[in-house]
Amino acid sequence: MFGGPQTSEAFRAEALDVGAVADIPPLHARWTGLDVRVVAASEREAPLEHPLYEIGIAPGADIDDLSDIEGARVAYSPGQAQGALVLRVLESVGLEPEDVELVEMTSVDDTYVNALASDQVDVAPLGDVLIRRYLDRYARDGATVLPHGLRDDPWHLYAPESVLEDADKAAAIRELLRAWGRAQVWIGEHPEEWAEGFYVGHEGLSPEDAEHLVERDGVSVIPEDWDETIERHQATADLLSRIQEWPSVDVREEVYDTRFETVAFEGLTEGDAR
Repeated sequence: MFGGPQTSEAFRAEALDVGAVADIPPLHARWTGLDVRVVAASEREAPLEHPLYEIGIAPGADIDDLSDIEGARVAYSPGQAQGALVLRVLESVGLEPEDVELVEMTSVDDTYVNALASDQVDVAPLGDVLIRRYLDRYARDGATVLPHGLRDDPWHLYAPESVLEDADKAAAIRELLRAWGRAQVWIGEHPEEWAEGFYVGHEGLSPEDAEHLVERDGVSVIPEDWDETIERHQATADLLSRIQEWPSVDVREEVYDTRFETVAFEGLTEGDAR
């Protein structure tokens, strides 16, 4: 699994045909001259109960509530989902980017955890197992995390337009999407097997971390249509256009390939997902 910047790099090198990312990389790719299209989408059941991220607070930072972050140093990655979440959190508490000090850094591995622990930043969005690691290592020093209370669950498969224009590859992607849709159901119904096979066997995590992630992940849902998905994605695109001064983008027309809208969902009824 790659982050958005690595996926775009692989697309440009023609080393990858399909990527799996959150909502920002497809937008950022198009804004930086890489023509890509979303071909599948998933979301989390009860997304506010199973957030992807929480807001890490550095030891010693005088921040007990998100409304306290005015003037704080905030880790910020403009081309990644974490960057958009930072902007949305600021918006939710009535702040603008200039009301905090945005410290630009790419979220890779333990970068944000180390930045919080070494007093480089006061605030950083942390996801997945990094939340657990951060608290395990630094809670005794005063490290905390705060819920952001926002929906942060979009997940997409996307591909370069040049790949989708290849009839053979487009047909193969359709088969991939059907299998991917069925896989999401299987994962939800077999959490222990998923934890052991993917998080432990593939990602090299400990069984404890794997169990923690499966509980955090909750259950993925494949939407039957993209109407609400696109509406939320458009709101995010509009926010980034305003704050980061990117051109306006019509998400439905310019980011999604609606020829694939129902493919992953249809895969749920093709064969036994179990």
